[in-house]
Amino acid sequence: MGDGGWGTALALLLLRRGLEVTLWGNSREYVEELQRKRENLRYLPGVKLPERLRLCADPSMACENADLLVSATPTQYLRGVAARFEDVLDGETPIVSASKGLEIETLKRPTEILFDVFGERRMCVLSGPSHAEEVAQLKPATVVAAAHDADFAADVQDAFSGESFRVYTSTDPIGVELGGALKNVIAVAAGISDGLNLGDNAKAALVTRGMVEIARAGVARGARMETFFGLAGIGDLVTTCCSRHSRNRALGEAIGRGESLESILARTRTVAEGVWTTKALFGPESELGNVSMPIAAEVHAVLFEGKHARDAVGDLMRREPTPEMKGLA
Repeated sequence: MGDGGWGTALALLLLRRGLEVTLWGNSREYVEELQRKRENLRYLPGVKLPERLRLCADPSMACENADLLVSATPTQYLRGVAARFEDVLDGETPIVSASKGLEIETLKRPTEILFDVFGERRMCVLSGPSHAEEVAQLKPATVVAAAHDADFAADVQDAFSGESFRVYTSTDPIGVELGGALKNVIAVAAGISDGLNLGDNAKAALVTRGMVEIARAGVARGARMETFFGLAGIGDLVTTCCSRHSRNRALGEAIGRGESLESILARTRTVAEGVWTTKALFGPESELGNVSMPIAAEVHAVLFEGKHARDAVGDLMRREPTPEMKGLA
């Protein structure tokens, strides 16, 4: 469910595992283009789409005889897209959620949105350091399949694991999902640091202290601390803060160079979830008012309150000195 770069890469991965796969896209016109060109030029250029990969824009056709739904729709569009599948997806069909982010209006995680739409069913989160471009090119990647149902997490592990894609299991889907969402906020900060040319020392500090903020927020919402120091936490954070593929880091870099958020969003087709996750974190529905997240707060001020990036850096550096591990949890 979703023909963006990540949805396409996962479809190809499952296809290589010998499974029958349908890739569903929201735009009938674009799906027809995919069928003609057998290449996702908009979201995953340079990767051939085999003829046996089924492509469609009809939710009913996509769900026909489906044993598993893989949700790879950007979080801010997920509720509306899932509603199109509500009446055609069998009530027993399990779901793997591969979306990252938090819904602005509700601060809900993708699996919570899917539960709202589809009701109770087996659900698994698939997350970790895994850029679509590299996964599609069969470069090694390692992720986590997390579910309260350990047997279902193991089933997902078996379905997705291959020679270039290693999957671990976890029983902390909340932590794995929040790690994938919150790291994008810190990646925007890391990009701003790059745009300001602050150097390696500053970026290392942002990544390290950003991880502390992610863990604080995650534990406050019911996650386990140790999850954030695994693949779905520090692993995903490092990749997103450093990679040339990272949309969130690239957006932050443009902000650091002086571009406005409005102009960046106007010229960008792909979704940088960190922008909307930042907005959700400090919106009226946020439960994190007592959680110390100074880096994330400064990212919000730069993106949505007109604060200059260099002033945000200065305010972070002038904060009251504290012991490093104070308030880690």
